[in-house]
Amino acid sequence: MPQFSKRQLAILEIIKTKGSASNKDIVGQLKEVSRATIARDLSFLEKSKIIAREGKGRGTQYREYLLNSALRFIDPDEYFKKGPDERAPIYETFEHGLIKNISSLWSDDELHVFDEQTAAYRAHIARLPPDILKKEIERLTIDFSWKSSRIEGNTYSLLDTEFLIKEHQEAKGHAREEAIMILNHKKALEYVWNQKHKYKTVSRVDIETIHDLAVKDLSIAKGLRKHPVGIVGTRYRPPDNEYQIRENLEETLHHINTLSEPFSKALLMIIFISYLQPFADGNKRTARLLGNAILIAYDACPLSFRSVNESDYKKALILFYEQHSMRFFKDLFLEQYRFAVENYFLSEQN
Repeated sequence: MPQFSKRQLAILEIIKTKGSASNKDIVGQLKEVSRATIARDLSFLEKSKIIAREGKGRGTQYREYLLNSALRFIDPDEYFKKGPDERAPIYETFEHGLIKNISSLWSDDELHVFDEQTAAYRAHIARLPPDILKKEIERLTIDFSWKSSRIEGNTYSLLDTEFLIKEHQEAKGHAREEAIMILNHKKALEYVWNQKHKYKTVSRVDIETIHDLAVKDLSIAKGLRKHPVGIVGTRYRPPDNEYQIRENLEETLHHINTLSEPFSKALLMIIFISYLQPFADGNKRTARLLGNAILIAYDACPLSFRSVNESDYKKALILFYEQHSMRFFKDLFLEQYRFAVENYFLSEQN
């Protein structure tokens, strides 16, 4: 995600407040900043797809760039300066039908990046001998099992995770449940690889199967939850009864299954399973596994999430829960796809 200066964020706030603004309007409010500097900032914000330009010459106006309202920019650093009870207004409950209003998640430039990266991934896969391909799948599986577990609070290091998966030895000083969580990730992702093309269309049973694998032997209830749940760090509350959960899950799956482009399908699956929280626990890890299942089904590169910051990941989800903006999460997803293609399945020397 591009990093913006305080001045650039101030310019964006002026544009948001006015609806649209000219260079002259912005100069009038940021009087200590030169017109040339503001012009450079406007150009940078435009290239970053934060604002869009309309008109020419003196009639040029700048407005917030939106493919749809779900992609509006919210500065996470500013947003999370306030605690969960201070942030207002927010969406505090699940919005039925929200997924139907989300379309055009990716710009043409972003889709071009996905196409290029996916072509590179497929070329890498095609060149690898079966034994090396198996080792690379194992390497990505280790990284994914470690990072996805870390996002859930697991304290295993990456090296301890590798030793656990390869040598079947648990790290000293860690709860047994941490090892089980990691090994469950491994088994679930292996199951997905072995069902390679199954997840182009996802059913409720498919989701429950992945959840069962993710929470096996962890004293977590299986099947759709029957009681309310809360989420740390936010006032947002998911649906609180099984009927609503089932109805909204079916609606979510119906919409995702109508899409043909895998990156939107994977992104929406990760976000909306996390948003709906259909299970008593294990929702986010199930969501990440399902996102990878979709990517693998379409011969796209699965994500390890190895380089993602756990705090950023959680903030990106909360921004969607509270403001219905998935822009931060979308940027993280694109970054992680690039990272995966550039770091796995590259050569026999990996």
